[in-house]
Amino acid sequence: ELNSRLSSDTTLMSKWLTLNANVLLRNLVQVVGLYSFMFNLSPQLTLLSLLNLPISSAAEKVYTIRHQAVLLEIQDATAKAGQIVQEAVGGLQTVRSFGAEEHEVCRYKEALERCRKLWWRRDLERALYLLFQKLLELAVKVLMLNCGLQQILAGELTKGGLLSFLLYQEDVGNNVFSLVYMWGDMLSNVGAAEKVFSYLDRQPNLPPSGTLAPSEVEGLVEFQDVSFAYPNRPDQPVLKGLTFTLRPGEMTALVGPNGSGKSTVAALLQNLYQPTGGRLLLDGEPISQYEHRYLHRKVVLVGQEPVLFSGSVRDNIAYGLENCKDEEVMAAAKDAHADKFIAEMEHGIHTDVGEKGSQLAVGQKQCVAIARALVREPKVLILDEATSALDVECEQALQDWRARGKRTALVIAHRLETVQSANQILVLKQGELQDHAQLTEKQDPYAHLVHQMQQQLED
Repeated sequence: ELNSRLSSDTTLMSKWLTLNANVLLRNLVQVVGLYSFMFNLSPQLTLLSLLNLPISSAAEKVYTIRHQAVLLEIQDATAKAGQIVQEAVGGLQTVRSFGAEEHEVCRYKEALERCRKLWWRRDLERALYLLFQKLLELAVKVLMLNCGLQQILAGELTKGGLLSFLLYQEDVGNNVFSLVYMWGDMLSNVGAAEKVFSYLDRQPNLPPSGTLAPSEVEGLVEFQDVSFAYPNRPDQPVLKGLTFTLRPGEMTALVGPNGSGKSTVAALLQNLYQPTGGRLLLDGEPISQYEHRYLHRKVVLVGQEPVLFSGSVRDNIAYGLENCKDEEVMAAAKDAHADKFIAEMEHGIHTDVGEKGSQLAVGQKQCVAIARALVREPKVLILDEATSALDVECEQALQDWRARGKRTALVIAHRLETVQSANQILVLKQGELQDHAQLTEKQDPYAHLVHQMQQQLED
Protein backbone atom coordinates (compact mmCIF):
# COMPACT_ATOMS: atom_id res chain seq x y z
CA GLU A 1 0.00 0.00 0.00
CA LEU A 2 2.84 2.39 0.84
CA ASN A 3 4.49 1.48 -2.45
CA SER A 4 1.29 2.41 -4.31
CA ARG A 5 1.13 5.74 -2.48
CA LEU A 6 4.73 6.51 -3.42
CA SER A 7 4.39 5.48 -7.06
CA SER A 8 0.94 6.82 -8.00
CA ASP A 9 -0.48 9.27 -5.45
CA THR A 10 2.65 11.39 -5.24
CA THR A 11 2.70 11.55 -9.07
CA LEU A 12 -0.89 12.82 -9.09
CA MET A 13 0.02 15.45 -6.52
CA SER A 14 3.14 16.66 -8.30
CA LYS A 15 1.78 16.93 -11.84
CA TRP A 16 -1.42 18.82 -10.96
CA LEU A 17 0.26 22.14 -10.23
CA THR A 18 2.56 22.14 -13.25
CA LEU A 19 -0.04 20.95 -15.78
CA ASN A 20 -3.25 22.55 -14.54
CA ALA A 21 -2.41 25.69 -12.56
CA ASN A 22 -1.71 27.77 -15.68
CA VAL A 23 -4.90 26.46 -17.36
CA LEU A 24 -6.93 27.30 -14.26
CA LEU A 25 -5.51 30.81 -14.03
CA ARG A 26 -5.97 31.50 -17.77
CA ASN A 27 -9.61 30.36 -17.77
CA LEU A 28 -10.36 32.35 -14.64
CA VAL A 29 -9.02 35.57 -16.22
CA GLN A 30 -10.99 34.94 -19.41
CA VAL A 31 -14.22 34.33 -17.50
CA VAL A 32 -13.88 37.63 -15.60
CA GLY A 33 -13.00 39.57 -18.79
CA LEU A 34 -15.81 38.12 -20.91
CA TYR A 35 -18.42 38.74 -18.23
CA SER A 36 -17.36 42.41 -18.11
CA PHE A 37 -17.87 42.71 -21.91
CA MET A 38 -21.24 40.97 -21.67
CA PHE A 39 -22.36 43.28 -18.87
CA ASN A 40 -21.58 46.32 -21.04
CA LEU A 41 -23.74 44.92 -23.87
CA SER A 42 -26.76 43.91 -21.76
CA PRO A 43 -26.92 43.82 -17.95
CA GLN A 44 -30.26 41.96 -18.10
CA LEU A 45 -28.96 39.15 -20.29
CA THR A 46 -25.77 38.93 -18.19
CA LEU A 47 -27.80 38.48 -15.00
CA LEU A 48 -29.95 35.91 -16.78
CA SER A 49 -26.84 33.99 -17.87
CA LEU A 50 -25.83 33.86 -14.21
CA LEU A 51 -29.17 32.30 -13.28
CA ASN A 52 -27.77 28.78 -13.45
CA LEU A 53 -24.92 29.50 -11.02
CA PRO A 54 -26.85 28.81 -7.75
CA ILE A 55 -28.38 25.60 -9.16
CA SER A 56 -25.10 24.54 -10.71
CA SER A 57 -23.23 25.27 -7.47
CA ALA A 58 -25.67 23.18 -5.44
CA ALA A 59 -25.35 20.30 -7.90
CA GLU A 60 -21.57 20.71 -7.85
CA LYS A 61 -21.50 20.52 -4.06
CA VAL A 62 -23.51 17.28 -3.99
CA TYR A 63 -21.43 15.79 -6.80
CA THR A 64 -18.15 16.86 -5.18
CA ILE A 65 -18.91 15.07 -1.92
CA ARG A 66 -19.83 11.84 -3.71
CA HIS A 67 -16.95 12.15 -6.18
CA GLN A 68 -14.35 12.68 -3.48
CA ALA A 69 -15.66 9.70 -1.50
CA VAL A 70 -15.51 7.36 -4.50
CA LEU A 71 -12.03 8.62 -5.40
CA LEU A 72 -10.77 7.66 -1.95
CA GLU A 73 -12.30 4.21 -2.39
CA ILE A 74 -10.67 3.89 -5.83
CA GLN A 75 -7.26 4.81 -4.43
CA ASP A 76 -7.60 2.23 -1.64
CA ALA A 77 -8.78 -0.45 -4.08
CA THR A 78 -5.95 0.33 -6.50
CA ALA A 79 -3.43 0.16 -3.67
CA LYS A 80 -4.86 -3.23 -2.63
CA ALA A 81 -4.60 -4.58 -6.18
CA GLY A 82 -1.01 -3.38 -6.41
CA GLN A 83 -0.24 -5.04 -3.08
CA ILE A 84 -1.57 -8.39 -4.36
CA VAL A 85 0.64 -8.19 -7.46
CA GLN A 86 3.70 -7.26 -5.44
CA GLU A 87 3.17 -10.13 -2.99
CA ALA A 88 2.59 -12.66 -5.77
CA VAL A 89 5.62 -11.60 -7.79
CA GLY A 90 7.82 -11.27 -4.70
CA GLY A 91 6.87 -14.75 -3.50
CA LEU A 92 6.78 -16.40 -6.92
CA GLN A 93 8.58 -19.56 -5.82
CA THR A 94 6.24 -20.01 -2.87
CA VAL A 95 3.20 -19.55 -5.11
CA ARG A 96 4.60 -22.11 -7.54
CA SER A 97 5.58 -24.63 -4.88
CA PHE A 98 2.06 -24.63 -3.40
CA GLY A 99 0.34 -24.67 -6.80
CA ALA A 100 -1.50 -21.46 -5.92
CA GLU A 101 -1.24 -19.72 -9.31
CA GLU A 102 -4.99 -19.86 -9.91
CA HIS A 103 -5.64 -18.66 -6.37
CA GLU A 104 -3.45 -15.58 -6.90
CA VAL A 105 -5.09 -14.93 -10.28
CA CYS A 106 -8.52 -15.09 -8.60
CA ARG A 107 -7.38 -12.71 -5.86
CA TYR A 108 -6.16 -10.24 -8.45
CA LYS A 109 -9.34 -10.59 -10.52
CA GLU A 110 -11.44 -9.87 -7.44
CA ALA A 111 -9.36 -6.79 -6.68
CA LEU A 112 -9.66 -5.59 -10.29
CA GLU A 113 -13.40 -6.24 -10.26
CA ARG A 114 -13.69 -4.07 -7.17
CA CYS A 115 -11.74 -1.34 -9.00
CA ARG A 116 -13.91 -1.74 -12.13
CA LYS A 117 -17.14 -1.30 -10.15
CA LEU A 118 -15.78 1.82 -8.51
CA TRP A 119 -14.58 3.21 -11.85
CA TRP A 120 -18.03 2.49 -13.36
CA ARG A 121 -19.73 4.23 -10.45
CA ARG A 122 -17.39 7.23 -10.81
CA ASP A 123 -18.00 7.52 -14.57
CA LEU A 124 -21.76 7.03 -14.28
CA GLU A 125 -22.10 9.74 -11.64
CA ARG A 126 -19.93 12.06 -13.73
CA ALA A 127 -21.99 11.38 -16.87
CA LEU A 128 -25.25 12.14 -15.03
CA TYR A 129 -23.73 15.30 -13.55
CA LEU A 130 -22.54 16.53 -16.96
CA LEU A 131 -25.93 15.71 -18.51
CA PHE A 132 -27.65 17.79 -15.84
CA GLN A 133 -25.22 20.67 -16.46
CA LYS A 134 -25.82 20.53 -20.24
CA LEU A 135 -29.61 20.52 -19.82
CA LEU A 136 -29.38 23.43 -17.39
CA GLU A 137 -27.14 25.33 -19.82
CA LEU A 138 -29.60 24.66 -22.68
CA ALA A 139 -32.54 25.92 -20.60
CA VAL A 140 -30.70 29.13 -19.76
CA LYS A 141 -29.85 29.67 -23.45
CA VAL A 142 -33.52 29.35 -24.42
CA LEU A 143 -34.45 31.95 -21.79
CA MET A 144 -31.65 34.24 -22.98
CA LEU A 145 -32.80 34.04 -26.64
CA ASN A 146 -36.35 34.81 -25.64
CA CYS A 147 -35.25 37.77 -23.50
CA GLY A 148 -32.88 39.00 -26.28
CA LEU A 149 -35.73 38.90 -28.80
CA GLN A 150 -37.88 41.03 -26.49
CA GLN A 151 -35.04 43.57 -26.08
CA ILE A 152 -34.52 43.78 -29.87
CA LEU A 153 -38.23 44.40 -30.41
CA ALA A 154 -38.13 47.09 -27.71
CA GLY A 155 -35.07 48.71 -29.34
CA GLU A 156 -32.85 48.13 -26.29
CA LEU A 157 -30.44 45.82 -28.13
CA THR A 158 -29.30 45.45 -31.72
CA LYS A 159 -29.12 42.17 -33.61
CA GLY A 160 -25.32 42.52 -33.77
CA GLY A 161 -25.20 43.15 -30.05
CA LEU A 162 -27.20 39.96 -29.38
CA LEU A 163 -24.91 37.99 -31.70
CA SER A 164 -21.81 39.37 -29.90
CA PHE A 165 -23.36 38.54 -26.55
CA LEU A 166 -24.08 34.93 -27.61
CA LEU A 167 -20.52 34.52 -28.90
CA TYR A 168 -19.14 35.84 -25.61
CA GLN A 169 -21.50 33.60 -23.69
CA GLU A 170 -20.33 30.54 -25.71
CA ASP A 171 -16.69 31.29 -24.85
CA VAL A 172 -17.63 31.82 -21.20
CA GLY A 173 -19.40 28.44 -21.20
CA ASN A 174 -16.27 26.68 -22.49
CA ASN A 175 -14.07 28.41 -19.93
CA VAL A 176 -16.48 27.64 -17.09
CA PHE A 177 -16.55 24.00 -18.22
CA SER A 178 -12.73 23.96 -18.10
CA LEU A 179 -12.84 25.44 -14.60
CA VAL A 180 -15.29 22.77 -13.48
CA TYR A 181 -13.05 20.07 -15.00
CA MET A 182 -9.99 21.54 -13.28
CA TRP A 183 -11.93 21.64 -10.00
CA GLY A 184 -12.84 17.96 -10.32
CA ASP A 185 -9.24 17.08 -11.17
CA MET A 186 -8.08 19.09 -8.18
CA LEU A 187 -10.47 17.14 -5.93
CA SER A 188 -8.99 13.91 -7.27
CA ASN A 189 -5.54 15.12 -6.32
CA VAL A 190 -6.77 16.37 -2.96
CA GLY A 191 -7.90 12.80 -2.22
CA ALA A 192 -4.45 11.50 -3.12
CA ALA A 193 -2.74 14.28 -1.19
CA GLU A 194 -4.83 13.58 1.89
CA LYS A 195 -3.49 10.03 2.09
CA VAL A 196 0.09 11.10 1.40
CA PHE A 197 0.04 13.90 3.97
CA SER A 198 -1.57 11.60 6.54
CA TYR A 199 1.57 9.45 6.30
CA LEU A 200 3.85 12.50 6.36
CA ASP A 201 2.13 13.87 9.46
CA ARG A 202 2.41 10.65 11.45
CA GLN A 203 4.80 10.91 14.38
CA PRO A 204 6.87 7.82 15.24
CA ASN A 205 6.14 6.48 18.69
CA LEU A 206 9.80 6.60 19.68
CA PRO A 207 11.72 8.57 22.28
CA PRO A 208 14.18 11.19 21.00
CA SER A 209 17.58 9.86 20.02
CA GLY A 210 20.13 9.91 22.81
CA THR A 211 23.48 11.64 22.74
CA LEU A 212 25.85 9.12 24.34
CA ALA A 213 28.69 8.10 22.01
CA PRO A 214 31.68 7.06 24.16
CA SER A 215 34.96 6.18 22.48
CA GLU A 216 34.87 2.65 23.91
CA VAL A 217 32.09 0.25 24.87
CA GLU A 218 32.73 -2.88 26.91
CA GLY A 219 29.49 -4.59 25.95
CA LEU A 220 28.05 -5.33 29.40
CA VAL A 221 24.28 -5.74 28.95
CA GLU A 222 21.94 -5.88 31.93
CA PHE A 223 18.24 -6.69 31.92
CA GLN A 224 16.84 -5.46 35.23
CA ASP A 225 13.26 -6.66 35.82
CA VAL A 226 12.37 -5.88 32.19
CA SER A 227 8.75 -6.23 31.13
CA PHE A 228 7.29 -5.45 27.73
CA ALA A 229 4.01 -5.45 25.79
CA TYR A 230 3.61 -4.37 22.18
CA PRO A 231 1.82 -1.01 21.70
CA ASN A 232 -1.04 -2.57 19.70
CA ARG A 233 -1.58 -5.20 22.45
CA PRO A 234 -0.84 -3.43 25.73
CA ASP A 235 -2.91 -5.91 27.75
CA GLN A 236 -0.87 -8.92 26.57
CA PRO A 237 2.61 -8.83 28.15
CA VAL A 238 5.28 -10.54 26.06
CA LEU A 239 8.11 -10.31 28.62
CA LYS A 240 7.58 -10.50 32.36
CA GLY A 241 10.27 -9.30 34.73
CA LEU A 242 13.40 -10.56 32.95
CA THR A 243 16.63 -10.19 34.91
CA PHE A 244 19.90 -11.47 33.47
CA THR A 245 23.34 -10.21 32.39
CA LEU A 246 25.27 -10.60 29.15
CA ARG A 247 29.00 -10.28 29.82
CA PRO A 248 31.83 -9.34 27.45
CA GLY A 249 33.71 -12.31 26.05
CA GLU A 250 30.85 -14.68 26.83
CA MET A 251 28.23 -16.27 24.66
CA THR A 252 24.70 -16.60 25.98
CA ALA A 253 22.20 -18.96 24.37
CA LEU A 254 18.56 -17.96 24.57
CA VAL A 255 16.23 -20.88 23.91
CA GLY A 256 12.52 -21.48 24.24
CA PRO A 257 9.41 -22.43 22.28
CA ASN A 258 7.97 -20.23 19.53
CA GLY A 259 6.17 -17.19 20.89
CA SER A 260 8.12 -17.16 24.15
CA GLY A 261 9.60 -13.69 23.48
CA LYS A 262 13.10 -14.47 22.19
CA SER A 263 12.91 -12.15 19.18
CA THR A 264 11.38 -9.46 21.39
CA VAL A 265 14.50 -9.58 23.57
CA ALA A 266 16.59 -8.98 20.43
CA ALA A 267 14.32 -6.08 19.40
CA LEU A 268 14.69 -4.42 22.81
CA LEU A 269 18.46 -4.79 22.60
CA GLN A 270 18.39 -2.89 19.30
CA ASN A 271 16.27 -0.14 20.86
CA LEU A 272 13.46 -0.81 18.38
CA TYR A 273 11.05 -0.75 21.32
CA GLN A 274 11.19 0.60 24.85
CA PRO A 275 10.59 -1.62 27.91
CA THR A 276 7.24 -0.99 29.55
CA GLY A 277 8.82 -1.83 32.89
CA GLY A 278 12.30 -2.23 34.35
CA ARG A 279 15.58 -1.07 32.82
CA LEU A 280 17.81 -2.23 29.98
CA LEU A 281 21.41 -1.04 30.43
CA LEU A 282 24.48 -1.05 28.23
CA ASP A 283 27.64 -0.42 30.25
CA GLY A 284 25.46 0.92 33.08
CA GLU A 285 23.56 3.45 30.92
CA PRO A 286 20.00 3.05 29.57
CA ILE A 287 20.24 1.83 26.01
CA SER A 288 17.87 4.58 24.81
CA GLN A 289 20.42 7.22 25.89
CA TYR A 290 22.90 6.20 23.18
CA GLU A 291 23.02 8.04 19.86
CA HIS A 292 21.06 6.14 17.21
CA ARG A 293 23.73 5.49 14.57
CA TYR A 294 26.40 4.89 17.21
CA LEU A 295 24.25 2.28 18.98
CA HIS A 296 23.59 0.36 15.79
CA ARG A 297 27.29 0.10 15.08
CA LYS A 298 27.92 -1.36 18.54
CA VAL A 299 24.82 -3.59 18.79
CA VAL A 300 24.16 -5.58 15.61
CA LEU A 301 21.65 -8.31 14.75
CA VAL A 302 21.99 -11.08 12.17
CA GLY A 303 18.66 -12.76 11.50
CA GLN A 304 17.75 -16.24 10.32
CA GLU A 305 16.46 -14.87 7.01
CA PRO A 306 18.77 -11.92 6.34
CA VAL A 307 17.47 -9.15 4.12
CA LEU A 308 19.79 -8.25 1.27
CA PHE A 309 19.24 -5.43 -1.18
CA SER A 310 19.71 -5.25 -4.93
CA GLY A 311 23.26 -4.16 -5.64
CA SER A 312 26.74 -5.59 -5.30
CA VAL A 313 28.14 -7.76 -2.52
CA ARG A 314 30.19 -4.76 -1.41
CA ASP A 315 27.09 -2.55 -1.22
CA ASN A 316 25.38 -5.06 1.05
CA ILE A 317 28.36 -5.58 3.37
CA ALA A 318 29.03 -1.84 3.68
CA TYR A 319 25.32 -1.05 3.95
CA GLY A 320 24.69 2.05 6.08
CA LEU A 321 28.39 2.87 6.45
CA GLU A 322 30.05 5.91 4.93
CA ASN A 323 33.62 5.83 3.62
CA CYS A 324 33.94 2.08 4.14
CA LYS A 325 37.05 0.86 2.31
CA ASP A 326 37.29 -2.28 0.21
CA GLU A 327 39.96 -3.62 2.54
CA GLU A 328 37.56 -3.44 5.49
CA VAL A 329 34.85 -5.15 3.45
CA MET A 330 37.17 -8.01 2.47
CA ALA A 331 38.43 -8.38 6.06
CA ALA A 332 34.86 -8.75 7.31
CA ALA A 333 34.07 -11.18 4.48
CA LYS A 334 37.11 -13.26 5.48
CA ASP A 335 36.02 -13.36 9.13
CA ALA A 336 32.57 -14.52 7.98
CA HIS A 337 34.13 -17.12 5.61
CA ALA A 338 32.47 -15.38 2.67
CA ASP A 339 35.75 -14.58 0.91
CA LYS A 340 35.99 -17.98 -0.81
CA PHE A 341 32.74 -17.85 -2.76
CA ILE A 342 33.17 -14.10 -3.37
CA ALA A 343 36.52 -14.81 -5.04
CA GLU A 344 34.81 -17.29 -7.35
CA MET A 345 32.29 -14.69 -8.54
CA GLU A 346 32.83 -13.02 -11.91
CA HIS A 347 33.30 -9.51 -10.50
CA GLY A 348 34.30 -10.36 -6.94
CA ILE A 349 32.79 -8.05 -4.32
CA HIS A 350 31.30 -5.95 -7.12
CA THR A 351 29.10 -8.80 -8.33
CA ASP A 352 25.39 -8.00 -8.27
CA VAL A 353 23.44 -10.20 -5.85
CA GLY A 354 20.03 -9.65 -7.51
CA GLU A 355 16.77 -8.59 -5.94
CA LYS A 356 16.76 -9.60 -2.26
CA GLY A 357 19.97 -11.54 -2.86
CA SER A 358 18.26 -13.98 -5.24
CA GLN A 359 21.56 -14.84 -6.97
CA LEU A 360 23.04 -16.25 -3.75
CA ALA A 361 22.44 -19.52 -1.95
CA VAL A 362 20.88 -19.42 1.54
CA GLY A 363 24.21 -20.09 3.28
CA GLN A 364 25.95 -17.46 1.15
CA LYS A 365 23.30 -14.90 2.07
CA GLN A 366 23.87 -15.65 5.75
CA CYS A 367 27.62 -15.25 5.29
CA VAL A 368 27.13 -11.85 3.61
CA ALA A 369 24.76 -10.81 6.40
CA ILE A 370 27.30 -11.85 9.03
CA ALA A 371 30.02 -9.93 7.19
CA ARG A 372 27.71 -6.90 7.15
CA ALA A 373 27.56 -7.16 10.93
CA LEU A 374 31.26 -7.83 11.47
CA VAL A 375 32.45 -4.88 9.36
CA ARG A 376 30.96 -2.60 12.04
CA GLU A 377 33.19 -4.15 14.71
CA PRO A 378 30.24 -4.51 17.10
CA LYS A 379 30.64 -5.09 20.81
CA VAL A 380 27.28 -6.85 21.15
CA LEU A 381 26.38 -9.39 18.46
CA ILE A 382 22.91 -10.92 18.31
CA LEU A 383 22.49 -14.06 16.22
CA ASP A 384 18.84 -15.01 15.71
CA GLU A 385 19.17 -18.52 14.21
CA ALA A 386 21.76 -16.85 11.98
CA THR A 387 24.02 -19.91 11.69
CA SER A 388 21.37 -22.45 10.71
CA ALA A 389 22.64 -22.65 7.11
CA LEU A 390 26.38 -22.42 7.89
CA ASP A 391 28.78 -25.32 7.90
CA VAL A 392 30.83 -26.25 10.98
CA GLU A 393 33.96 -24.45 9.73
CA CYS A 394 32.14 -21.15 9.25
CA GLU A 395 30.46 -21.40 12.63
CA GLN A 396 33.81 -22.10 14.31
CA ALA A 397 35.35 -19.07 12.58
CA LEU A 398 32.51 -16.94 13.94
CA GLN A 399 33.18 -18.22 17.46
CA ASP A 400 36.89 -17.42 17.07
CA TRP A 401 36.00 -13.87 16.00
CA ARG A 402 33.84 -13.42 19.11
CA ALA A 403 36.57 -14.67 21.42
CA ARG A 404 39.26 -12.56 19.78
CA GLY A 405 37.74 -9.22 20.75
CA LYS A 406 35.99 -10.13 24.02
CA ARG A 407 32.65 -9.39 22.44
CA THR A 408 29.25 -10.04 23.98
CA ALA A 409 27.19 -12.58 22.04
CA LEU A 410 23.52 -13.48 22.37
CA VAL A 411 22.54 -16.50 20.29
CA ILE A 412 18.93 -17.46 19.72
CA ALA A 413 19.14 -21.06 18.55
CA HIS A 414 17.62 -24.53 18.68
CA ARG A 415 20.60 -26.53 17.40
CA LEU A 416 22.33 -28.51 20.14
CA GLU A 417 25.77 -27.86 18.57
CA THR A 418 25.27 -24.11 18.85
CA VAL A 419 23.87 -24.18 22.38
CA GLN A 420 26.57 -26.46 23.74
CA SER A 421 29.30 -23.89 23.06
CA ALA A 422 27.52 -21.22 25.12
CA ASN A 423 28.78 -19.96 28.49
CA GLN A 424 25.23 -19.77 29.83
CA ILE A 425 21.82 -20.95 28.69
CA LEU A 426 18.66 -18.94 29.34
CA VAL A 427 15.37 -20.73 28.87
CA LEU A 428 12.45 -18.44 28.09
CA LYS A 429 8.89 -19.65 28.30
CA GLN A 430 5.75 -17.49 28.03
CA GLY A 431 7.86 -14.38 28.61
CA GLU A 432 9.49 -15.62 31.80
CA LEU A 433 12.93 -17.06 32.52
CA GLN A 434 12.81 -20.59 33.85
CA ASP A 435 15.02 -21.32 36.84
CA HIS A 436 16.80 -24.64 37.48
CA ALA A 437 14.08 -26.00 39.74
CA GLN A 438 11.36 -25.33 37.16
CA LEU A 439 13.39 -27.00 34.43
CA THR A 440 14.10 -30.06 36.57
CA GLU A 441 10.45 -30.32 37.49
CA LYS A 442 9.06 -29.97 33.95
CA GLN A 443 11.71 -32.01 32.08
CA ASP A 444 10.93 -30.43 28.70
CA PRO A 445 13.37 -30.45 25.74
CA TYR A 446 15.00 -27.23 26.91
CA ALA A 447 15.62 -28.74 30.31
CA HIS A 448 17.55 -31.51 28.55
CA LEU A 449 19.67 -28.87 26.82
CA VAL A 450 20.62 -27.33 30.15
CA HIS A 451 21.28 -30.76 31.65
CA GLN A 452 23.59 -31.75 28.77
CA MET A 453 25.34 -28.38 29.07
CA GLN A 454 26.02 -28.99 32.77
CA GLN A 455 27.35 -32.48 32.09
CA GLN A 456 29.65 -31.11 29.40
CA LEU A 457 31.05 -28.51 31.80
CA GLU A 458 31.59 -31.16 34.48
CA ASP A 459 33.40 -33.42 32.03
